Amino acid sequence: MTQPVSIADLMTQSGVAFGTSGARGLVSAMTDRICFAYTCGFLQHLEDSGQFAPGSHVAIAGDLRPSSPRIMAACAAAIRHKGGHVDFCGFVPSPAVAAYGFERGIASLMVTGSHIPDDRNGIKFNRTDGEVLKADELGIRAQTISLPDLFDDQDMLRKTATVEPLIDVATAYIARYIDAFGAEALKGLKLGVYEHSAVGRDILAALVERLGGEVHRLGRSETFIPVDTEAVRPEDQDFAKQWAAELGLDSILSTDGDSDRPLLADENGAWIRGDILGILSARALRIRAVATPVSCNSAVELSGLFDAVRRTRIGSPFVIEAMNALSAEGQATVCGYEANGGFLLGSAVDVGKARLPALPTRDAVLPIIATLVDARQQGLSLSALQAQLPARHTFSERLQNYPTAQSQALIAHLLEGDPSAILARLTRMFGDIAGTADTIDTTDGLRIHFDGGDIIHLRPSGNAPELRCYTESATPERGAWLNASVLGILRVTA
Repeated sequence: MTQPVSIADLMTQSGVAFGTSGARGLVSAMTDRICFAYTCGFLQHLEDSGQFAPGSHVAIAGDLRPSSPRIMAACAAAIRHKGGHVDFCGFVPSPAVAAYGFERGIASLMVTGSHIPDDRNGIKFNRTDGEVLKADELGIRAQTISLPDLFDDQDMLRKTATVEPLIDVATAYIARYIDAFGAEALKGLKLGVYEHSAVGRDILAALVERLGGEVHRLGRSETFIPVDTEAVRPEDQDFAKQWAAELGLDSILSTDGDSDRPLLADENGAWIRGDILGILSARALRIRAVATPVSCNSAVELSGLFDAVRRTRIGSPFVIEAMNALSAEGQATVCGYEANGGFLLGSAVDVGKARLPALPTRDAVLPIIATLVDARQQGLSLSALQAQLPARHTFSERLQNYPTAQSQALIAHLLEGDPSAILARLTRMFGDIAGTADTIDTTDGLRIHFDGGDIIHLRPSGNAPELRCYTESATPERGAWLNASVLGILRVTA
């Protein structure tokens, strides 16, 4: 006995909807029935495009949240229901399972909520040839599926799913970087690995050792810690400075929960902003064309390092679409990066005497290794390496528990009326802290350029009930102060 259900209706009813990184929601809302249905919808969409059929393999992995194993089991049950074979990759980084799928031409999915608290989780879907893009999201949402009678009155599977043999994807993921950079790439560097609850913590430490670095493993936690690479927690800032001073480290390496976004601290324990790390990584790899969201640091244009810079909306699907367009225009080497540090390699690049294949999904390892290797080859500290770029500094924070609808209403209010009314409203709200509004950009949210050079960017998060605030200024202190001032104003007016 089966029950026809619409994926669009389930998204509305459950509150588990698509954002910029797949489907996410409260763990309590991500029942087995919902996760099973979404996976079936994903596979049916791939059937429509010839990327899945009964007998096809689908790879699954997950992060270290307590809810991930259950959700992985529900997704695996859906794959078997659709006639597929499950390649169970265990608990590994998102880019590791994606690379495994891309190489074999099979679909894959990652159960992860990335950086958000562990009362939430998500499912990130990958096509056989790349990440799910916005057109694919619409295709999944449009599916109607027939749900089998497998669930109890709590919408959980009645029977425990079988466990498939574990497939090792970590070895190939590590080898990707050993083969490219060589066994002595990090020789002589004393490196801390901040492990916390990142799923790739053991892989990152092993990789540093295999590349010749001296590893100091720090801060391991068996309780999930929501490390956000765009808004680093004050305690993580303090930890890094303490470790750097006490141990005399050259750098500290870390990632977010599913290890697709990097954190890299300099010799003083100061975390490098993700959009600066993206520029440094692209330069180290001799990339000629870059795609990056509108929220990222303007030093990418001011540096003059790249032949083409394409600005996008925030989210890896938009960055990938822009990378594809740059490649179609004839750019030989293409990459993308985001403010969270996630780095997407859109084309193969030469590294030393080796060829590093493309990996068009967010990756934490490549920007960390490429930047460290570049600094070592130049004989510079990471702080000195950063100082080579134009002095533009970004800062980001967010108002948490701020519903998306409320964020959208705020931005709509700020943009009401003709240009003169908008200008008057913005300068009335922000004029005392940033000067006169000069340019208004609505590519993604509301980005305001002020005549003194400051930038304020407000945007509803695509993954959580948060209002994101990005600021940019000539000094890090000014950028941080500007951000705190803006959020202070918004808290009062909310």
